[in-house]
Amino acid sequence: LVIPRGSYVSWDDFSERGSDEEIAGFVRAVGAVARAKGLVEPGYRLLANIGQHGGQEVPHLHVHLFGGKPLGPMLAR
Repeated sequence: LVIPRGSYVSWDDFSERGSDEEIAGFVRAVGAVARAKGLVEPGYRLLANIGQHGGQEVPHLHVHLFGGKPLGPMLAR
């Protein structure tokens, strides 16, 4: 789980109100976590649930980082 500094509720909110430095820092933090966990080469998945239809249960922006094994397709076919 990677959470940006500040009180943002969604990607839309973050992309509109976040400073260039905050946005760049968040993207770099996601990359740093992936590298630290050894997930870059085998691959990983990022997931951000946004809004009711997206399954957001916690009203702040955060990204789930999944990896360490094959994850399969994103959606049922």
